[in-house]
Amino acid sequence: MVAAVLVALAAAVPAAASPRVVGGERASIVEYPWVVYLTDSTGFQFCGGTVVAATKVLTAAHCLANQRADNLRVVVGREDKRTTDGRVVNAQSVWVSPNYRGDPTGGSDFAVITLSRRVNVPALPLASDNTLYQPNAMATVLGWGMTKESGEASEYLMQAAVPLDSDTACTAAYQQYRASAMVCAGYQQGGVDTCQGDSGGPLEINGVLVGITSFGDGCARPGKYGVYTRVASYVTAIEGELDR
Repeated sequence: MVAAVLVALAAAVPAAASPRVVGGERASIVEYPWVVYLTDSTGFQFCGGTVVAATKVLTAAHCLANQRADNLRVVVGREDKRTTDGRVVNAQSVWVSPNYRGDPTGGSDFAVITLSRRVNVPALPLASDNTLYQPNAMATVLGWGMTKESGEASEYLMQAAVPLDSDTACTAAYQQYRASAMVCAGYQQGGVDTCQGDSGGPLEINGVLVGITSFGDGCARPGKYGVYTRVASYVTAIEGELDR
């Protein structure tokens, strides 16, 4: 995440990558075994994702809109990017929401990666209705992205706690915000957020995936919340891909 325009550009140029965890702390892959990161064939990490079935990873459409499956790798079970822990799994195929129009601010910012082999980690359940989307509900964001705007990407998995914000607050922050497609989270004063490199990663509440890191204006700026794809709005389409 970065300015919304920059996030969209990041998808077109993987080396520039997309949205972040600012104001967070190190997280344990043992506690969050379903969080993964995406690399190209050279090992460059550009986005995150979530294991949602034994051979399926859910991520943001803007992460994959210009990616070929044969150039895509999913790193599972690796907390520290400098190690060889876990495993690197090739992508077998990539499915991007047909309603995604090349800009995360337009909604439908979700995609499913089918892996070339099963991974032995628990899948994170998907939000199936709007019960969990209550203003001020505390959520967890995770990723290996930048720890400050225009900074360096983290070598370690990072986590941060952020409250969901009201649709009124989100609309005031972003004229493109649509409650039917998105949810936003963060603090009015800023300071805690996702950032470049975190796009596609999870926003979870009580062990349920409620959002996918999508876009924002900068990283942890006052009054500029992180915006996430509202998983419950697309759960039928997502689950349809999990059965393939």
